[in-house]
Amino acid sequence: GAIAEDRHEPCLPRSGRGRGLHREEGALPLKVPANLDLAARAALDKKGTEVVILDVRRSSTFADFFLLASGTNQKQVVAMADAVLTVLRAHGLRPSHVEGYPRQEWILIDYSSFVVHIFTPRSRTFYDLERLWGSAERIQA
Repeated sequence: GAIAEDRHEPCLPRSGRGRGLHREEGALPLKVPANLDLAARAALDKKGTEVVILDVRRSSTFADFFLLASGTNQKQVVAMADAVLTVLRAHGLRPSHVEGYPRQEWILIDYSSFVVHIFTPRSRTFYDLERLWGSAERIQA
């Protein structure tokens, strides 16, 4: 899918000047938790690609949203995960679980109400969470 062309102006709210998240079908923007918005911006600020939020409230009992993002290589995946952790920690939020740092192919950061998944392109294609959670509403960042 399409992503924001200007990485410095992603389609996420930024202090009143943002355009809001966009549902794939072009419906009205969906409200997402502020901390999820911060995580998405942190990934985009580290040049994350294919940043997507899946609303899994209808089909998941363990999270409301998934944030998916890709980095071009392992170093970028780690930088994006570090940025998410740092930004959310600055807002008083700590994850309940983190995994994937040793392999650096798929880092998962669980904040209970939402889970951040940061992939290398190969891992994202292999695990294909968008297909596995195909019934989830997709919000393009």
